[in-house]
Amino acid sequence: MAIAGSILILSLALLSCVADGALRRHIGLSHRRGLIDGGGAEVTVFDVTQHGAKADDQTNNAEAFIQTWRAACDSGVPAKLVIPVGTFLTGPVVFQGPCKSTEPIVFEVQGNVKATSDLSEYSSGQWILFEMIDGLTLNGGGAFDGQGVAVWKYNDCHQNKQCQPLPSSIKLSKVKNCDIHGISSFDSKYFHMHVTDCSNIWVHDVNLTAPANSPNTDGIHISNSDSVNVTSSQIGTGDDCISIGQGSTNILVSQVFCGPGHGISVGSLGKYNNEEDVNGILVTNCTLLNTTNGLRIKTYAASQPSQALNITFKDITMDSVKNPIIIDQKYGSRESEPSRVKISNVHYQNIKGTSTSDVAVSFLCSSLVPCEGVELVDIDLAYIGLKNMTLSSSCLNAKVTSGGTQNPACS
Repeated sequence: MAIAGSILILSLALLSCVADGALRRHIGLSHRRGLIDGGGAEVTVFDVTQHGAKADDQTNNAEAFIQTWRAACDSGVPAKLVIPVGTFLTGPVVFQGPCKSTEPIVFEVQGNVKATSDLSEYSSGQWILFEMIDGLTLNGGGAFDGQGVAVWKYNDCHQNKQCQPLPSSIKLSKVKNCDIHGISSFDSKYFHMHVTDCSNIWVHDVNLTAPANSPNTDGIHISNSDSVNVTSSQIGTGDDCISIGQGSTNILVSQVFCGPGHGISVGSLGKYNNEEDVNGILVTNCTLLNTTNGLRIKTYAASQPSQALNITFKDITMDSVKNPIIIDQKYGSRESEPSRVKISNVHYQNIKGTSTSDVAVSFLCSSLVPCEGVELVDIDLAYIGLKNMTLSSSCLNAKVTSGGTQNPACS
């Protein structure tokens, strides 16, 4: 009886294993590996090639990517979606939550994800969209190729105020608790990354590049988001390395190398009605090289009322930067009606390096709501431009206090 009982137990165990394996194959979980996440849970791997994706640089893999995502997101287990080594072409894709697991879902890009260049495929403003996800890790050492070179010629936003923007490469919308690191993005059609309506986002150790003359290729644009941290990254583009738009609160930018590009900007603000305030911005320990602006706050003239306050730029190195420190409240226009965006409590501390423009500090604040609480401490800039000029400043409609080295002094 003991032997018979043992055989019965063994048979039941084998049947259980067979059934479990069949179930896993049925729902796409056959590639389970003994991976352990930070919380000690085993992670199930979902490889896009197991759902039909082909790394042939020709097949549009959008459908295969979406099928893999749905299998991972709906599995209810700690999951990792993997795009392996190779070049995977894809049109626009939406990776939508919420996902069923209580653990963050991992999106690991090991290879090269390449955008299609036919703009008729893009009905919305992005190529890769992550939305409504609580808990996301995007990593893997791979790259996103936006194929912007093929379409930048169609960008007429510099002369057409009613232009249709080209699609951004990676967009996060309504995402919480996200960690993005160890990836690259190059030649985006528009923004490399757009973070909007998000909270608790960490972007670090990323490389975002596009030529200096590529239009509107902002590195990271942030709007209507709270607690976004961008650190330890290299960004060189044809527009702002980082732009912090309306409704952004508690934003940290640290140890970012910016250049080429238009610098690190708060704004532009005031273009639309009912914009939310910008509050609590810290930009620190960054280096800017050969950028057309340095640390910039920009608002439109004739704007609706809003505020930009509690902004600190500290420990910044400028290397051959034009317009190192600038507040421009007539951005994009020289209309007579002043901006109604109120700028206050702005601190510039320990800003050093070289300027290619003879006006190194330029505050063109609103005559209707002058800038208040602007502080300059230890500003040490040297002019290296081609003209035989003396470094100077221009500070209009700004209430400024200063301390320590002032080169140039605000006047």
